[in-house]
Amino acid sequence: MKPTLLILAAGMGSRYGGLKQIDGIGPNEEPIIEYSIYDAIKAGFGKIVFVIRKEFDEAFRSRFDQFSSRISIEYVYQPVNVKVDGINTVERTKPWGTSHAVLVAKDVIKEPFAVINADDYYGANSFKLISNFLMNECSPTKMAMIGYILSNTLSDHGTVNRGVCEVDENNFLIEVNERVKLANQNGKVIYNIGSDDPVGEVAADSSVSMNYWGFHPSIFSHIEAGLHEFMDKNNTNPTAEYYIPDVVTDMIVSGKMNVEVIPTSDNWFGVTYKEDKSMAVETLNKHIQNGVYPKNLWT
Repeated sequence: MKPTLLILAAGMGSRYGGLKQIDGIGPNEEPIIEYSIYDAIKAGFGKIVFVIRKEFDEAFRSRFDQFSSRISIEYVYQPVNVKVDGINTVERTKPWGTSHAVLVAKDVIKEPFAVINADDYYGANSFKLISNFLMNECSPTKMAMIGYILSNTLSDHGTVNRGVCEVDENNFLIEVNERVKLANQNGKVIYNIGSDDPVGEVAADSSVSMNYWGFHPSIFSHIEAGLHEFMDKNNTNPTAEYYIPDVVTDMIVSGKMNVEVIPTSDNWFGVTYKEDKSMAVETLNKHIQNGVYPKNLWT
């Protein structure tokens, strides 16, 4: 059975200043998502599922329905306010986080699946790695995360936040430690730069999580139970979010699954701010020059 690629695309892009998920980055105005779709098709994925807000529906369909002859395309919607029997929550302006975004796809995904962010570039080889895992190793007790080398995810233009992974001798995930305000300084990677907290050093070759997961569909029931518990505890907090690492950590700690950290040497980049766009364009042009992608993806 071919795996599915779940693309989280419900963010508003407020810091970017527009619907960054479909902003043109490639030489023919291709958004980053199209490179992910291209890589997924080459890696053997059989379906793309977009998680979007309902008001994005027309914009997404007009852009991505054209690929339905190459790979199955589906859309699911992440609502801002969720109603659960017995749980009363305050009115919200943002959805309940990335775990909830994954959960809204439970009725259309019955096979092992990968999860990525819409506005991040993950690298062609990483799709092959996760596809191979999903088709041959994934189970209800064994799931995966693509681990990027920290130095391959840093910015030349300022500090970044990263989830630094602690792994055991078999490369299974123990925990993800959030490090903030990371940057290169004098050949070392330092965190808490410019903050009131003590600075520290992280090894440049540390494995970091960039929200690229390989899941078995059995995870949906764990997310649903965890989300309802989280909503009950945070029913008066309009900004609380239930993140994917929260679910993963709970399942590892409770012994319900192991998460293999699959290392990749691919460079990762994201487009958070308008200023990031020029770097993204330059990087993709280099990949085109090096033969990773054709200049026109679809001809």
